[in-house]
Amino acid sequence: MSPRFDFTISATDGAARTGQIAMQRGVIRTPAFMPVGTAATVKAMKPDDVAAAGADIILGNTYHLMLRPGAERVARLGGLHGFMGWSKPILTDSGGYQVMSLADLTKRSEEGVSFKSHLDGTRHLLSPERSIEIQRLLGSNIVMAFDELVPTTSTQEVQAAAMERSMRWAKRSRDAFDAGGAHAENNAIFGIQQGALNESFRKSSADALIDIGFDGYAVGGLAVGEGQEAMFGCLDFAPGQLPADKPRYLMGVGKPDDIVGAVERGIDMFDCVMPTRSGRTGQAFTRNGPINIRNARFAEDQSPLAADCACPVCAIWSRAYLHHLVRAGEMLGAMLMTEHNIWFYETLMADLRAAIAAGTLTKFANDFRAEYGRKSS
Repeated sequence: MSPRFDFTISATDGAARTGQIAMQRGVIRTPAFMPVGTAATVKAMKPDDVAAAGADIILGNTYHLMLRPGAERVARLGGLHGFMGWSKPILTDSGGYQVMSLADLTKRSEEGVSFKSHLDGTRHLLSPERSIEIQRLLGSNIVMAFDELVPTTSTQEVQAAAMERSMRWAKRSRDAFDAGGAHAENNAIFGIQQGALNESFRKSSADALIDIGFDGYAVGGLAVGEGQEAMFGCLDFAPGQLPADKPRYLMGVGKPDDIVGAVERGIDMFDCVMPTRSGRTGQAFTRNGPINIRNARFAEDQSPLAADCACPVCAIWSRAYLHHLVRAGEMLGAMLMTEHNIWFYETLMADLRAAIAAGTLTKFANDFRAEYGRKSS
């Protein structure tokens, strides 16, 4: 029988690691990128096509699914895997970020966060216990602890208070997860390090999480407007404060060059809406940087989106056709652009894994940055 959760590192190169997470629903190769399936779908993609692109795991969203169609309904319909037709592992975020960024009239207390739905105005309370319950009802394989996120521009006092509350909520999340019976016995839970850009706060957070004990650890509270230089500055110390024998997950990141730099600093897992959101708005990722397929210069360009891309889109369709679809508002345009972008991200992760295994990550990363930073022709 497959293990509940087993993380092995097969090779290292500097701070970077490559390996795998073995779970009952499958193996996750690390470093891993998780396409975001916010509302039980990776937008514009069928599950089999997401898997074909190389994804071993996707992300589902507690906040959105609790509001629509409802966690209890998803549970009655067979859980998130059966509901959406995805058989591999699913990680669910705790909903904390969306409560802070999307909901109206939020009120924070030690109990949790009460808020008004952005959909219909109904009031809800999301506490550590309720967040874990929702993730259990969804059938999540990697459950995230409930935390409090504050901007990196907040005062030191606000950052410290939010970090300390997040650690109290982490303990309540762990206890609620452990009370989940068979679900807890067969799945995993990650804690989330907070502390903004402050090394001391981050260390206190890491120590508290390690004392509680989790299957993996996320670096939270970054990629919220602080900029790449500040984020990398934090990642120069934050991953090293977390256990070396557990996966490290950087939440909500990010741009391809963000991912490469974070892998160099010891991060194992990523998620971001960028490849899907960009695909729907006409942006395609290539090794020479992103391109906007709406631009008039592509109207008669018969080349593929990227000459070196092995995705099904680049094998068949031209930039001119995709330009036409996107400009005409055809739904196939969003589908094909998104498929290419997911392939780009998953291929990048495969290349990073291979470079770490070969001990050539520095060269790969420098070459990637040099090419990606060029203006596309």
